[in-house]
Amino acid sequence: MMLQGKTAVVTGGAQGIGRAICELYAAQGAKVAVVDMQDGEAAAAGIREGGGEAIYVQCDVTARASVNAAAATIREKLGQIDILVNNAGNTSPAMIEKMTDDNWDKVIAVHMTGGFYWLQAAIPDMIENKWGRVIFSSSFTAQLGSIGQLSYSAAKSGILGMVRSASRELGKHNILVNAVSPAAPTEMNRKVREDPKFAERHAAIVAASTLRREAPADEVAKVYLFLASDLSSFVTGQVISADGGHMMVR
Repeated sequence: MMLQGKTAVVTGGAQGIGRAICELYAAQGAKVAVVDMQDGEAAAAGIREGGGEAIYVQCDVTARASVNAAAATIREKLGQIDILVNNAGNTSPAMIEKMTDDNWDKVIAVHMTGGFYWLQAAIPDMIENKWGRVIFSSSFTAQLGSIGQLSYSAAKSGILGMVRSASRELGKHNILVNAVSPAAPTEMNRKVREDPKFAERHAAIVAASTLRREAPADEVAKVYLFLASDLSSFVTGQVISADGGHMMVR
């Protein structure tokens, strides 16, 4: 049990990679808070039915009061926070000349502001316990960019700066801060994978990667397990690509 006795918070935990992380952490002994705007009870219930410990906590990561209330609920029900996975995400694609303030603001708010709010809410416990893990979900678009995804690429790039700055600031407290740049089919990227306008380009990207396949979410989640465990005790400020070699061949 790699995470026995640890309390883990996973934002965006109701589906996709987030849900896979919740399930894997619970299987490794963690008490898991599935944090999402909606639909998280199914993930938490599935963990409990399998013998694990999990709760669903509804939270709007873009609202500081909601984040603070969620953190208080988690402490009351599961104990102090040891592991934070900032995985909540959204996308609002638009070409630059047609991008509205709303396209921009709501993506930055979820990825960056939400990650900042949760970082502030969780680290007091980690500082007190002199042990902590913070993991952000980034994307290959942070390094490569993506047509029609200016706000998303900017947000994911901003996360890398947050990771590196936080790792420098929090290292003295034995808090490790890292990011994962994953590639896995999820509901959020389903349109890109299936829409005829994007499907051919997406298929070409997959074919050009080193492994020439996509990974299921539970395979990508193993990288998050490594970063949450003591196996990564000397790893901080890093971005790990779990993308089948996509970045390597660009």
